[in-house]
Amino acid sequence: MRRLLMIINRGSRVGGEAAGVAVSRLTAAGFDLMISAPHSPREVAPWIEAHADGAQAVVVAGGDGSLNAAAPALVKTGLPLGIIPAGTANDLARTLGLPDTMEAAADVIATGHQRQIDLGDVNGHMFFNVASLGLSAELARQLTRESKRRFGRASYALTALKVLLNARPFRAMIVSDEGAARVKTLQIAVGNGRYYGGGMAVEHSAEIDDSHLDLYSLEIGQVWKLLAMAYDFRKGRHGLWREVRATRGPAFEVRTRKPRPINADGELVTFTPARFSVRPKAVSVFVPAPVQS
Repeated sequence: MRRLLMIINRGSRVGGEAAGVAVSRLTAAGFDLMISAPHSPREVAPWIEAHADGAQAVVVAGGDGSLNAAAPALVKTGLPLGIIPAGTANDLARTLGLPDTMEAAADVIATGHQRQIDLGDVNGHMFFNVASLGLSAELARQLTRESKRRFGRASYALTALKVLLNARPFRAMIVSDEGAARVKTLQIAVGNGRYYGGGMAVEHSAEIDDSHLDLYSLEIGQVWKLLAMAYDFRKGRHGLWREVRATRGPAFEVRTRKPRPINADGELVTFTPARFSVRPKAVSVFVPAPVQS
């Protein structure tokens, strides 16, 4: 039988339900599943590597944090990734156009169509969606697992409001192929995929297999102006505002006077100075097959 390694996020709001549905669907499709429900994200990659021999793929039933934890092992083993969206935001699933029902997501894996996608890298830590400092790093620090389980996607809005009320700009230097720029900013975000933060777009034309990163710096003097930008943030067109610096490239470096935490796919992973780069076609992922015209 074809063997799949399945990671279940036991802390996910719908992880148990997702696992039950996915296991039934994939077993019926002829797969043999080896299942792990780790207590910590740190357990994910070592478990995959230890059981990779003979496996056909890795399936993650969880959110973006669980997928991020699997990334190093996916790169090392070369195993393709199947996604059962069972997190709070599911931004990678949204970027890839995956169905949001458990049954349909399992069927995508069983069908077997794959797409090679890029990975972002910040100081040696991989990310699928976005790595950032400033507002979103503070949001990641304050957004607890309990609030995500209790309020779901609404927890992002509730915590973001609290963060915004206490936001203060900071100074940084952004270094790219175009040179160095000194900025006073509320947030610097570097995107590999298109969506992050529960459905916001880092850039409307971004693709997760375009071999480059999209950076924006939020250089506004008054936090209330974010409300006026809200619609454009959802559409990834905030770069049209003069207060938003937006650029694209294969690599960036961000320096700050004092070390500032970096949030990658919802987890705080490192500090500035930060070097961001792209790893083209680093992972294969099961996605819906193209519709034949």
